[in-house]
Amino acid sequence: MTESAEFRLVNRLGLHARAAAQLVQTANRFKADVVVAKDGEEVNGKSIMGLLMLAAPVGSLLRVTVTGTDAAEAMQAIGALINDGFGER
Repeated sequence: MTESAEFRLVNRLGLHARAAAQLVQTANRFKADVVVAKDGEEVNGKSIMGLLMLAAPVGSLLRVTVTGTDAAEAMQAIGALINDGFGER
């Protein structure tokens, strides 16, 4: 199963190191593959270095694609994390 959704970064600092680490930690709870894209650049959502290379400030639009048997659960958890501003709002 594949799930795909777009999320706008609402936390003040965007996808900085701590936020990226939280996203990786959340993604790693699931078996599904996670791909995060910004402006056409795609990275592994389970790689902190990849996520940091996106250089995504507040207001950036991220497309998250999750593929695997637990894709729906993974997307729900990742979406909740991003929409909550990584707990920083």
